[in-house]
Amino acid sequence: MSPMPQTQTIQLQVSGLSCASCVGRAERALQSAPGVVTATVNLATETATVNFDTTLATPMQIADVVTDAGYPALAKTSDAAPLDKTEDTARLRRMTVIAGLLTLPVFLLEMGSHVVPGIHQLIAQTIGIQNSHYIQFLLTTTVLFGPGLQFFAKGLPALLRRAPDMNSLVAIGTLAAYGFSVVATFAPGLLPAGTANVYFEAAAVIVVLILLGRYLEARAKGRTGDAIRRLIKLRSGVARIERADQTVDLPIEEITVGDVIQVRPGERIAVDGVVLSGSSFVNESMITGEAVPVAKTVDETVIGGTINGTGAFRFRAARVSADTMLARIIAMVEQAQAAKLPIQGVVDRITAWFVPAVMIAAIATMLLWLAIGPDPALSYALVAGVSVLIIACPCAMGLATPTSIMVGTGRAAELGVFFRKGDALQLLQDVNVVALDKTGTLTQGQPAMTDLVTTDGFDKHQVLGLIAAVESLSEHPIAQAISCAATEAGLPVAKAAEFESVTGLGAQARVDGKTVLIGSDQFMARNGVELGGLTETGATLAQNGRSALYAAIDGQAAAVIGVADPIKPTTPAAIKAFHDMGLKVAIISGDNEATAEAIANELGIDTVIAGVLPDGKVAALNSLRADGKLAFVGDGINDAPALASADVGIAVGSGTDVAIEAADVVLISGDLTGVAHAFDISAKTMRNIHQNLFWAFGYNVLLIPVAAGLFYPTFGLMLSPVLAAGAMAMSSVFVVTNALRLRNVKPASFVPVPKTSSQSRVTEAAIT
Repeated sequence: MSPMPQTQTIQLQVSGLSCASCVGRAERALQSAPGVVTATVNLATETATVNFDTTLATPMQIADVVTDAGYPALAKTSDAAPLDKTEDTARLRRMTVIAGLLTLPVFLLEMGSHVVPGIHQLIAQTIGIQNSHYIQFLLTTTVLFGPGLQFFAKGLPALLRRAPDMNSLVAIGTLAAYGFSVVATFAPGLLPAGTANVYFEAAAVIVVLILLGRYLEARAKGRTGDAIRRLIKLRSGVARIERADQTVDLPIEEITVGDVIQVRPGERIAVDGVVLSGSSFVNESMITGEAVPVAKTVDETVIGGTINGTGAFRFRAARVSADTMLARIIAMVEQAQAAKLPIQGVVDRITAWFVPAVMIAAIATMLLWLAIGPDPALSYALVAGVSVLIIACPCAMGLATPTSIMVGTGRAAELGVFFRKGDALQLLQDVNVVALDKTGTLTQGQPAMTDLVTTDGFDKHQVLGLIAAVESLSEHPIAQAISCAATEAGLPVAKAAEFESVTGLGAQARVDGKTVLIGSDQFMARNGVELGGLTETGATLAQNGRSALYAAIDGQAAAVIGVADPIKPTTPAAIKAFHDMGLKVAIISGDNEATAEAIANELGIDTVIAGVLPDGKVAALNSLRADGKLAFVGDGINDAPALASADVGIAVGSGTDVAIEAADVVLISGDLTGVAHAFDISAKTMRNIHQNLFWAFGYNVLLIPVAAGLFYPTFGLMLSPVLAAGAMAMSSVFVVTNALRLRNVKPASFVPVPKTSSQSRVTEAAIT
């Protein structure tokens, strides 16, 4: 019996990737390796993400497979920063400068005479035309086999493996121009009469321009990983830890769960934990995107990487190393950036045959010019063939999607939106319905007292103080809400005696010599209390989404209390934003239909599915699929199946780990504006990708015929290989630069919506 497969996912840092064709070949090599389940290669991050069976292969063997295919690879450690392009950028800048300085005399000697006729005569009378060719030969040879050697070292072996890439196109194009010029210089008799022209300047300038394009591209690509680099810099280096009755400074790698850590004013918090003593305000903006510092007191949680304010406190480490929120956020961003969107499949299918097709087109172009071109046909054929080879390099195609994903998901992370699964970035654009869990998503998740209506002869302050005294002895959430309302109103809470609780109905106690009852209408009836007009008031509260409780003092009905789970202040604006985006909004709630309908009417929600048990949320979602693809937003453990079942599952960050692991998108902040941010950044990123793909494909479709000589019969114009090289280089720079615009995406703006009565706790006006 064969052992059960044990799969593992690793990331490889892959070098030598220069275009979409390289990506395709590296992926095919990995996918054909023994034990590999899935493999994707990302040109922008220069990484490969591989899921493989550990019983059949090791990470080193996987890396060797792609290395043998011509793309050296190393396993990437989990805490490694994104590829630092600084050294590569500096090398490319140095090579570009050297090649440029060597090429300038070649360009002036050859092209100067075409621009200024007198220069040709001057060269002939001084150094001589033949000596000029010798100088151009020496300088061009140095350029091609010095700074330009990388194109031959990578391109020719790929060609011999019958897997040509961008480097192959450049190598063939420059060697064709160089080889023809060498023959024209040293053995002109081998060429047809009138064709012994030199094109040293074309070969040299092509190398310079492509090196310049790669330098600009590397410099721009280095900025696409800024989001992860900034996140990694949030890690604290050392922490002040209490160990063995003394306090010592230790590296955060040595912190273990349960350690007590001291945090002084202005320090960065080392790991996630719970405050034991002290208090302060903590700036969590780098994690949540919220600029307002958050108060932290005893039993509050703190997040590693956030910055303490002016206070001091001690906390117990709860999560360390890779389990901290910061580490998990970095992992989520990296995972999203390495993802391959469905739209990339179209690019992959095209680029799989693109380079061979270009080589065939270049050969066909040369043969056509040789057959029907004017004299000297061989020269025209060479120029057209080289131009086609150079201008069609598919660099921009390979960069169009991954660079936008990198920058878009990085900017989303800065706004507190994390795409755990990269394809959610595209899938969000197909969503028609947003289904929302109520408790903890639409609402605060904690009940609050919203109404207090007393009968004649009873003072609201007195009644609230008496019932709060009773409820202070109960741990029920509604009891805590009433006690909290009394505290917020500044009322003294007396001590209750003879407390008695009747599960599911209410409670009673003696307070200041009075018998105080609080509970349902059934509890009142059971104790012989006549509610009178309070019954109608309670029914009205229920219709408005409140839970109605009644209070009696010494056997007389005194008040009806309305309790509700307050809607989060940002919820109305977020619902409006969903509607503005053309989305339908549904609420899935375990509440009775009247309560759910009241909340839906207040917020303008389109569809209500009420009375749903925790295990019925998936069925509720399925009932909404008739309106199109849907996203589900939730936060609890019981939301995990629905999050996994939805086309896009979105977990709010205040939720549980189980919900977060089941989701496609995670919001660190606990409100719905993050969902609107997710839709907004998704739309802008996909628009950016479409712009890039339009440019990349349109550029090749339009300019390959021009390079082949389309305009020559009509206008007598030929596209110089030099201009072709410049245009090709700039196409990649354009794509990366366009993607970098996503770094400037602003948070989706929302018009503040005034709080409704169900959003606020009981106010001073309500009890006076």
